[in-house]
Amino acid sequence: MSEFKNNVKDLFNGWNTIPNWLSFIRIALIPVFMVLFLKDHVLVAVIVMAVAAITDLFDGKIARKFNQVSNLGKILDPIADKLSQMAIVIVLIVTYWDNAIKYLFMFFIVKEVIMIIGGVILLAQGMRPTAAEMWGKVATNVFYFGMIFILALGENGALCDILNFTLPSIVTWIIVVVSAICTLISLLGYAPGFIRQIKEKKAKNK
Repeated sequence: MSEFKNNVKDLFNGWNTIPNWLSFIRIALIPVFMVLFLKDHVLVAVIVMAVAAITDLFDGKIARKFNQVSNLGKILDPIADKLSQMAIVIVLIVTYWDNAIKYLFMFFIVKEVIMIIGGVILLAQGMRPTAAEMWGKVATNVFYFGMIFILALGENGALCDILNFTLPSIVTWIIVVVSAICTLISLLGYAPGFIRQIKEKKAKNK
């Protein structure tokens, strides 16, 4: 438990950075997005989530360019991503509840739950979750672009009435399947690092 407390305390050293505040903003926009969507202000909700996605594109670049990489940022950024993605998936499941594609959307929630559990296990043992690898970043970008596109032009999309166009069902399926494949590859990519840290911890405690 002491290792866990020390690990958490260390996270907040040098936490006050622009990238971290962008992550805080992204997290704060999540309930705004969901409330707007549930109140049928779909277009505004999509715009809000698009803004959140843009903050995700810039926080990492700012951190690296201006040397504002922090221990908290390495944890906060993926947490913001996971919460944002779960919010998007929840509203999509509600939107496509009468469609079999809802089961594929549920895969994204399962993946995020697995990642959260894995992160908690590492923190509890005095370790930190590994930073996002290339496939993790690719999967996140593909997810944001694809799902926001579906929210805008898919079934009951925000722009369907304005543009008088709705994505064909097959296109929606293709977008979701591609995103799911990227997400699965990303999840499998984290496994070796997780296993390695657990083994190193056990070897150290012997």
